[in-house]
Amino acid sequence: MFRFLTAGESHGPSLAAILEGLPANLLLDFDEINFQLKRRQGGYGRGARQQIETDKIEVISGIRFGRTMGGPVTLLVKNRDHENWLDRMSVTPIEQETAPITQPRPGHADFPGMLKYHTEDLRPILERSSARNTAALVAAAGICRHLLKVAGIEVISHVVMIGNEWAKFAGTVNYREVAKLAEASPVRCADPDAEARMVSAIDVCMTEGTRDTLGGIFEVVVLGCPPGLGSFVHWDRKLDARLAGALMSIQAIKGVEVGLGFGVAEIPGSKVHDELFFNAGDGFTRGTNNAGGIEGGMTNGEPIVVRAAMKPISTLPTALATVDIKTHQPVKAHFERADVCAVPAAGIVGEAMVVLALTEVVLDKFGGDSIEEFGRNVGGYMAEVRERGFTRVHD
Repeated sequence: MFRFLTAGESHGPSLAAILEGLPANLLLDFDEINFQLKRRQGGYGRGARQQIETDKIEVISGIRFGRTMGGPVTLLVKNRDHENWLDRMSVTPIEQETAPITQPRPGHADFPGMLKYHTEDLRPILERSSARNTAALVAAAGICRHLLKVAGIEVISHVVMIGNEWAKFAGTVNYREVAKLAEASPVRCADPDAEARMVSAIDVCMTEGTRDTLGGIFEVVVLGCPPGLGSFVHWDRKLDARLAGALMSIQAIKGVEVGLGFGVAEIPGSKVHDELFFNAGDGFTRGTNNAGGIEGGMTNGEPIVVRAAMKPISTLPTALATVDIKTHQPVKAHFERADVCAVPAAGIVGEAMVVLALTEVVLDKFGGDSIEEFGRNVGGYMAEVRERGFTRVHD
């Protein structure tokens, strides 16, 4: 069984991730994992914190000579900014504690978290609920990407909307080309015209008279998935349910859809469902991919396509009205440095959560105590489905 756990606070000494259940002998590229962390820190509209941190992993356990050993893998990502927070984040008691922060931000975890954990200081809530903690998720997924690669699976993403400025794609979408264009874009958008409008919208929110934040939508695409991952048998084994839960767990995500998503409610079934065809050369094919690569909770061999909607960040420079949790008096919400727009970075975190969810179902399906055994299991299964006419995984 694969499982993972993260720990750490935004301004604590470091963030941590523990992964259990990975097969032994998986060869890792640490430069590639650090590159994923660098991607998470990019994107137009990010705040000052990204100028402080240079995220890199430190391996504590489970890896020897660049390969997994079969035991739990432990990773650290140091917080360079911690040195500026030694008193405020001291592990041991100090003579003069810092004043509590008592002005919860609307839309944040502050208010319910302060009630749940019986505190009049939102600092403990802020620290763990901060999106800074997604660095640990990206680091963990950086390990798991290597496992998925052995199975021929690739996960990419791009931004399709920021501040109601939508990207447009003409004709058939080549997802690898879209991903390539997105990587070269400051807002990770493959449409140059939409990119310019998105940047302009962010600039407006950065101006002194506006001082606001923007949300948007990113799309994660999985290429090379074999059919049959997931299950129709139980609710918690359906892959679309797992992916939706994984994406919804990301800070500020308020909606997830698979394939056409909510669009399926607007058109008749004859235009929704992906008709199935067969010819000797290509085997089974589809005319469309409205299902987003998932039918009945299982992959069907088409690209998995999922989208997530991110709300504007709730830490606003022009603070919203709130109530002091201690005095019950009306005040302005607490402000701590934050991004104007983090949708491009959220897409990278979305990739990470999809990778982690897929790692679980891939290991459920193929197992193996070593990467050699895992590879044989994948190969044997793919040989079987090819014999039945599934001749290729569709990108």
